[in-house]
Amino acid sequence: MKAFLFILLLALAGCRDVTPDSRVVATKGNMTYRGSMKNGKYDGYGQLSIGDSVVYAGQWRNGMRWGKGVSHDSLHHRIVGTWRADTLVSGQWTDSTGTYSGEMNRDAIAQGHGTFTDPQRNLYIGDWRDGMRYGFGFDLTRKKHIRVGEWRADRYLGERLEYTADRIYGIDLSRFQHDVGKRHYPIDWSRVRISHLGNISRKRVNGKVDYPVSFCYIKSTEGTSLRNRYYHSDCTSARARGIKVGAYHFFSTRTPASAQARFFIANSTFHKGDLPPVLDVEPTHDQIKAMGGTEVMFRAVRTWLRIVGAHTGTKPVLYVSQTFVNRYLPSAPDLKRDYNIWIARYGEYKPDVHLVYWQLCPDGRVSGIKPEVDINVFNGYKGEYRDFLARECIK
Repeated sequence: MKAFLFILLLALAGCRDVTPDSRVVATKGNMTYRGSMKNGKYDGYGQLSIGDSVVYAGQWRNGMRWGKGVSHDSLHHRIVGTWRADTLVSGQWTDSTGTYSGEMNRDAIAQGHGTFTDPQRNLYIGDWRDGMRYGFGFDLTRKKHIRVGEWRADRYLGERLEYTADRIYGIDLSRFQHDVGKRHYPIDWSRVRISHLGNISRKRVNGKVDYPVSFCYIKSTEGTSLRNRYYHSDCTSARARGIKVGAYHFFSTRTPASAQARFFIANSTFHKGDLPPVLDVEPTHDQIKAMGGTEVMFRAVRTWLRIVGAHTGTKPVLYVSQTFVNRYLPSAPDLKRDYNIWIARYGEYKPDVHLVYWQLCPDGRVSGIKPEVDINVFNGYKGEYRDFLARECIK
């Protein structure tokens, strides 16, 4: 029976040419070796047992585990793996959490590159450290949702972008790009190009930052009474330079959403080919509480989006922060599902949401504009940008 078990274990480990005739038995204390030997050392194929438990069955070289074999770790995982110089370097184990296959450290803990599949058929392929996802990788759920990017201590950080001239960049403007204190600065639209991506977050930049401005969102209104005095002139100047233009409204928690929508429509222009309008939602927790809570806020947001969408014939974009996404958006899955998201997140990783624009810094520099400028990047390249414009712009 033991000989049969020995041959079976070696076969599962990928071993070949194992025959009972090559087997010898060597005992030292409570350890027993059964297999081939050369010059008094384990060499070839053999099985090492402690008491009645097989601790390794597989290939040996010069007294060390070397090649394919089967073993068990401290968590009682059955490891089918590869050893070099008595050290486990890669293998596969399965337990109640799923199946891991890939590189391991000497303690059979995932380390390096590997693949893990859980019982729900969710898949991760990528880098590991100390048994946790750590580094670059991607996961694919059974519902076909994909996340590609960097991980740290089993937590998904997002895709780390590399900024090059091939990406599509834009800016967003308000009166603060014209007025700083009592000083007024006109915009020289003939010189407008992005020259710096800001210092507030780390970024990987390839080449010199000298990017054309492909799109520009300009604040039009706020609440039901505030208007940006530079909105119309900035729209006219940007359009004249071939820059795609869109208008945004800053949401107020103090006035009815329907009145805000009508105020925005009355004071904004919507030309054929313009970018879809944007609702900028940045309330504090206290403001949300004062207006009646999260449910009341999202009801108002839906009202504004519905009215403006019906008037312009295109679905507006929702602008929110990463904090808002984490704290509040789970309460409105329909908005996350049905609307494009423009997110402000000043980290180095692309947010894990369905986004169309990413505001990557508030302290960028643009030639022709004196104050600091918000810099944005489109989530895609030229092909995806063309498709977005054809699908989402005002008809």
